[in-house]
Amino acid sequence: MRRLPTFLPVLAPAALVAVTAVVGSFFERSTEIYFINALVSVSMVVALYVFVGNSGVLSFGHISFVAIGAWAAGVLSVPVAEKPATMPSLFGFLADTTVGNVPSLLLAALAGGVFALLAGLPLMRLSGLAAGIATFAVLEITNNILRYYEKIGPGLNVFSSVSETTDTVQAAVGAVVAIVVAFAYQISRYGRQLRAARDDAPAARAVGISVYRQRLIAFVLSGAVAGFAGGLYVHYLPINVDAVYLDLTFITLAMLVIGGMTSLWGAVVGALAVSGLDSLLAEAENGAMGVDLPSGSRIVVVGALMALVLILRPTGITAGKEVTFARLARARPERGGT
Repeated sequence: MRRLPTFLPVLAPAALVAVTAVVGSFFERSTEIYFINALVSVSMVVALYVFVGNSGVLSFGHISFVAIGAWAAGVLSVPVAEKPATMPSLFGFLADTTVGNVPSLLLAALAGGVFALLAGLPLMRLSGLAAGIATFAVLEITNNILRYYEKIGPGLNVFSSVSETTDTVQAAVGAVVAIVVAFAYQISRYGRQLRAARDDAPAARAVGISVYRQRLIAFVLSGAVAGFAGGLYVHYLPINVDAVYLDLTFITLAMLVIGGMTSLWGAVVGALAVSGLDSLLAEAENGAMGVDLPSGSRIVVVGALMALVLILRPTGITAGKEVTFARLARARPERGGT
C-alpha cells in the first residue's frame, strides 16, 4: 500500500481503459466498434505523448510509425496462399512468411522503433518549427513509399485477408501495455532528464544531459509504441494508405492537445473523450439520432474544439497533470461540502 501513491498515475488511466472496455462489451457489434476504435486511439495518442509530452517538441510525423507498424503486421498476417492474389509484387521473404497475431504486433513495434531510429538520428538535432516541419516530411515520404512501392505492401489497395483479432479485450490490453510503457519511461532516469531538458535546455546541458540523446531515446520508444498501435489498427478493420495519413495525424494531435499534452492522464482522457465525440458526429453525418450533418463536420467540430481549448485552457482539460493522492484528497472535502 505504501507504493500505491507512486503508481496511481498509471493505475488511473489503466482503470479508465478497463471501464471503457467493460462498457463497450455490453453493446452490439455496430456500437462496440466505436469503443474498440477509442481504445486503439489510446495507444496511438500515448505513443505521441511519450515523445511530445516529455520533450516539448511537436511532431507531425508519428502516424508514419503507425503506418509502418500497420504495414508490417498486415503483410505478415496475410496467409501465404492468399498473398499472390492481393500483393503479387512482394519481396520474396515477405511473400513466403506468415505469422500469428501476437508475433505480428511485436514485429510491428519493432518496425516502428527501427524506422523511428533511422528518422530520428538526423531529426533530433532540430527543435521548434524546424523539427515539426521535418517530421511532417517524414510522414509525406512514408505515405508515398507505402502508396506506390508494392514490394512491401498492397499499395493503393485495401488490406484484405488480415485476421480481425483486435476486439475489445485485445484493444484494451494493448492500450494498457502502451500506458505501462509510457509510465515506466516517464519515471525512469531518461524520462526525467528529457523533461528537465524540455523545461530548461541550457540548464540541462550545463549539468551534462545530452538533449539530443534523450530526445532520440524517446523518439525511438514512441515510434515502437506507435508501430504497436498500427498493428492493433490493421487487425481491427481493413485499411488502406489514406487511413494512416493526414486525417489520423490531425485527430491524434487534437486528442493530445485537448486532453493535456504534458501528462499521461491527459493523453488517455483526450483520446477517449475526442473518440466519443468523433463517433457521435460520425453517426450524425450518417443521419442517425435525427440529425443529418454534412460530411466532414466531425473534423470541423474537433478542430474548433482544439482551437477553443488552446485559447481558453492551453494545458488541456486535465491541466497537463497526473492523478495523484494529493489531488484526490483535495477533491474529497469539496464533494463532501456540497
